[in-house]
Amino acid sequence: MRDIALTRSGEGTPLYLQLARSLRDHISGGGIHPGGALPSERDLSEMAGLSRVTVRKGIKQLIDEGVLVRKQGSGTFVARRIEAPGAKLSSFSDDTRSRGEDPGVVWIYKSYALPTEEEAAALGLPPTARVARLGRVRLAGGEPLAIEHAVIPAEFMPDLESLGDSLYQALERHGNRPTSGTQRVRASLATPTEAGILSVQQNSEVLRIERRTRTPDGRFVEFTRSVYRGDRYEFVTDLDVV
Repeated sequence: MRDIALTRSGEGTPLYLQLARSLRDHISGGGIHPGGALPSERDLSEMAGLSRVTVRKGIKQLIDEGVLVRKQGSGTFVARRIEAPGAKLSSFSDDTRSRGEDPGVVWIYKSYALPTEEEAAALGLPPTARVARLGRVRLAGGEPLAIEHAVIPAEFMPDLESLGDSLYQALERHGNRPTSGTQRVRASLATPTEAGILSVQQNSEVLRIERRTRTPDGRFVEFTRSVYRGDRYEFVTDLDVV
């Protein structure tokens, strides 16, 4: 970290942005690996010869860009890019645990209701069928990473009170875990509400994912629309020669 170089005159760029650029270059060059801790504000201030206010602004700039993440009580770390398998049907909780992190959930709503016309068509249900409608924020290591809105035929989810952090585990307990499905991913920008929930700036890049899954006998069991943080997620698919 002793190679932080700033131009104090000539180019007209604020010092905090120069610091952010220098740190960004240092990180991208392998100076600090994903998950590694950034030196303290005090140490950075001494290294760069800047005030702690300027250092704090430079760090905040990189947090807003998704380069760094701040963990309360632990410090500031280089953000890990999460590679999610694009061709594998798995749950957020399972993926999170496979990375050695603890999944978490903040419920927005969970209730039974009648489906909308779109939901009934997506799940192949009559308009009078009851569905479980679920809205939640998904967390990994306490950090909000995604917002999910799921609709499940009520017959597959008879007990909402027993629903924990994993929808697929709850479905599996009732013998209804999905085994196949279709997923669509598109790039978008976070709305003000989504940005607030995910702790990112408004108009930050997000990934919008629509998923429909089926039981082994071909019945639709899930219609989910999610918003994932684009600064943290990459969906990776293995390709084979046809």
